[in-house]
Amino acid sequence: MKYLARTTDGRPLLGDEEGFVPLGAAHPDLGSVREALPRAAAGTLGTPADAPADPVPADDLRLAAPLERFGKLWGIGLNYEEHAGDLDEQRPDEPASFMKPNTVLTGPGGPIRLPPKAQSERVTAEAELAVVMGRACHGVAEERVEEVVAGYLPVIDMTAEDILQRNPRFLTRAKSFDSFLVPGDALAIPDEPLDLADLRVATEVNGQVEAENEIRNMLFPPAEIVSFHSEVMSLEPGDLFSTGTPGAAPIDPGDEVRATVESIGSVEAPVTR
Repeated sequence: MKYLARTTDGRPLLGDEEGFVPLGAAHPDLGSVREALPRAAAGTLGTPADAPADPVPADDLRLAAPLERFGKLWGIGLNYEEHAGDLDEQRPDEPASFMKPNTVLTGPGGPIRLPPKAQSERVTAEAELAVVMGRACHGVAEERVEEVVAGYLPVIDMTAEDILQRNPRFLTRAKSFDSFLVPGDALAIPDEPLDLADLRVATEVNGQVEAENEIRNMLFPPAEIVSFHSEVMSLEPGDLFSTGTPGAAPIDPGDEVRATVESIGSVEAPVTR
């Protein structure tokens, strides 16, 4: 697995399990993670071993989100049948998708800031696998999705559940408070085609696993989600799809939330108000 990352002062990095080197040391013609996304999708991104620099362990670096600014932010609701059952919702026949504004993003490590109680008194946190696009496309076939995806991130998504329960038309507002999406700090780029089906996604609060499931149990797997939405609109490098959660957990100030996607990574954030 290779990784693209960015320090808190904006320096782009290329890494593997041994650590990170400056992206420009391996690819002098690349000045940002965004510029590297098409090569990640095409499978032509080099490795840290290509750079005349010693890798720095991830623990010795302060990392921001891999992209300074993501593109379109798509979310998929009710994508695990078991979770839909928990919410007394019917299984959707098509991806139950929605969009979130860019202002929901907060850096890895958060914090997740709960809305004022006058707005919402019940917020839930949800671990999800996110797919990040690497190449522009429109109408891409499901079997060719790997050619346009740059890589994968763990994310924590949030929902003001009491707002949503009042009326399903309030979904956009319920999902759009500041800090309601926490991306991981390193974009995971498989060295070869990755079978996502076997990977486990887990929502944890204060070290306790509140919900978990395997990606094979998604109603609409990641490749189908990307293909489906590429028929709706043109997709661009940096667009992100949060592919749905195995289950949500209510959160309160002082809690610590963690999203783990097996083989991809994890991200955690404290909860404040």
